[in-house]
Amino acid sequence: MTVPLTPLADAPTFERDGFTFRPLAVPSRGSTELAIWALELAPGVHSETHSMDREEVFVVIEGKVSATVAGEDVLAEAGDAIIVPAHATLQLRNGCPHNPAKLTAVTSAGMKATVGGVTFAPPWAQ
Repeated sequence: MTVPLTPLADAPTFERDGFTFRPLAVPSRGSTELAIWALELAPGVHSETHSMDREEVFVVIEGKVSATVAGEDVLAEAGDAIIVPAHATLQLRNGCPHNPAKLTAVTSAGMKATVGGVTFAPPWAQ
């Protein structure tokens, strides 16, 4: 049986272009169906346009996050969720030049991302 608690303080940290990923419930930490991680966006950063092969939901915990999902622009604040369908293009942005934005990301275990035509399994989702 897996341990039912995975403390954020013990989570590995993955950095990519001003984004910090900290896996909470992923296969390497005992989850078999879901992949959930804490995500922090440095002030002013934006992701590359990319897609995932599974649905993904981002819940804003702190700050404001703008996103373009399948060509549609949205602005999310604390408590809001951004729902990204499988295979939809996505770009996330922290429009604040002074404060990080904090989110929780939720998807399915085994998710793969495609960035610039390259498909890979993100290490923070494993």
